[in-house]
Amino acid sequence: MLEVQGIYSGYGNIAVLSNISFRLEKGEILGVLGRNGMGKSTLIRTVAGALIAKSGSIIFNGEDITALPPHLRANRGITTVVQGRGIFPKLTVWENLEMGRIASGRAKRNRLDEVLGYFPHLGERLGQLAGTMSGGEQQMLAIGRGIMADPAIILLDEPSDGIMPTLVTQIGATLGEISRHSGLSILIAEQNVPLVFSLTDNCIILEKGRIVAQGSRQAVSRSEVMKEYLAI
Repeated sequence: MLEVQGIYSGYGNIAVLSNISFRLEKGEILGVLGRNGMGKSTLIRTVAGALIAKSGSIIFNGEDITALPPHLRANRGITTVVQGRGIFPKLTVWENLEMGRIASGRAKRNRLDEVLGYFPHLGERLGQLAGTMSGGEQQMLAIGRGIMADPAIILLDEPSDGIMPTLVTQIGATLGEISRHSGLSILIAEQNVPLVFSLTDNCIILEKGRIVAQGSRQAVSRSEVMKEYLAI
């Protein structure tokens, strides 16, 4: 479904990502591990189109989307949940979800009932201003809003950031359920190793913008890179 081939990306003259390649299949959850400043968010932004790759290619469903802007990638079915959630704090929960439904410009089904099935807590707060909710509730809303766009792929940037561990576990379990139920592909960039390993069959580790380990969860967990990662 998604193939990233030899991507180089960064900000202006500052190179961040070097020769990044991976595949994401339909219904797969791929984890991107790495400490702060290693290039995880830059990778998410590059796949989303917020940054245009300096070289390399991004192929989605057989189409080269490397030069497409974010709204056209969203129109094709790529949705992003940014770090810090990026909800609209002065809109209600329902209004935030409705924004997800209409924002990508695709003709799509209304998945509100499905989202509220995954996150029943949101159903109890449809009229509440999103900015008054806790961090964990806002993350649920951000993911729910992403699903409302009816995507084929959802990109998640640090979904555990600033959230209580119990809610992180709950959100992780729900993401797994969403992928199994809907066939949604997920690219999740995280520092939280237990969360990534609970979700993914395959993952990569970024170090200074390069892939230093890649493969099955079991293989990556046994790598020397992972031992060093966990030791810090």
